[in-house]
Amino acid sequence: MDMDSKNVGKGLRALVVEDDRAMQMVHKMLLEKYGLEAQVANNGEEAVELHRSGARFDLLLMDKDMPVKDGVNATRELREMGVKSMIVGVTSHEPGAVMDEFIAAGLDECLTKPLGQEVILGFINQLVA
Repeated sequence: MDMDSKNVGKGLRALVVEDDRAMQMVHKMLLEKYGLEAQVANNGEEAVELHRSGARFDLLLMDKDMPVKDGVNATRELREMGVKSMIVGVTSHEPGAVMDEFIAAGLDECLTKPLGQEVILGFINQLVA
């Protein structure tokens, strides 16, 4: 990893959509480590409301299982609203039917959490490419 990787995501905005406080912190810190401006939404409804009020993000880390509105419905709604951001689904489930439904809602990718720094860096590199 080159010395400048800590600013690789400078100028990018990310939204961590996650109801688990510890996971919020882990993902937010990882994003900020690479220079992204990261914000947290506690559920899918908050994520949708943020977009309705004009907020824009380059990357969304979307948890699947959340109260109020889950990741599947939130992702579907955001895509219907025309949100073009990279949306990465994160779930505690193993890949399978659960993930297929989530991906079908409009995800760019779906992974098991927690996401590691190589994974986060990979997404950032895709966004800045």
